[in-house]
Amino acid sequence: MPLTAPHIDRIIEMAWEDRTPFEAIAAQFGLGEGEVIRLMRRELKPASWRLWRARVQGRATKHRAKSLVDDARFKSNLQRVISKNKISKRP
Repeated sequence: MPLTAPHIDRIIEMAWEDRTPFEAIAAQFGLGEGEVIRLMRRELKPASWRLWRARVQGRATKHRAKSLVDDARFKSNLQRVISKNKISKRP
């Protein structure tokens, strides 16, 4: 599938997200980790590229096999049913 500008923008957005693993990008767009890295190097400014690489390198959440999180999201114990999502005032 040829990558259009909106696809490239979405891949870059997903690559910057901490909790989006490379496997999710591969499943959606067919790009492996190396291809995502090459795309990011090509599309980002040099300073942004260095920031991204430093951020992603060794980050467990970018690799599903290394991640301890299984699509779980943080949910506060104080969160109520969506229709009554208010935290009561405490004395």
